[in-house]
Amino acid sequence: MTRRLSAAVGAIASGITLPTAAAPIQAPVQTPERSSQVVRKLYPNYKVIVLDDDFNTFEHVHECLVKYIPDMTSDLAWEHTYQIHFEGQAIVWVGPQEQAELYHEQLSRAGLTMAPLEAA
Repeated sequence: MTRRLSAAVGAIASGITLPTAAAPIQAPVQTPERSSQVVRKLYPNYKVIVLDDDFNTFEHVHECLVKYIPDMTSDLAWEHTYQIHFEGQAIVWVGPQEQAELYHEQLSRAGLTMAPLEAA
């Protein structure tokens, strides 16, 4: 008999239990390292669109654009006003969503007919 076998037979005879085969050892799980780089995603811009209607005057549309849209010149407001009338709509401002919502709301409350905000 081999030395192991005789030790096992002797252990069994003396009432000692031998360890059985252990559960298979699993390799450690590696978690992916976190990147230390910050990824910056740009927020989408939104379009403020004024629609043509049959009840707002040219002057009222012009005044509202100058009053509520920042940096809107009188000449540009007139261009938008004519575009709204002849083409049915005009994009009067493009920028971050929160500001677009504000300008959209202000123009709407002033009585202008507005298209829903659209991502640019």
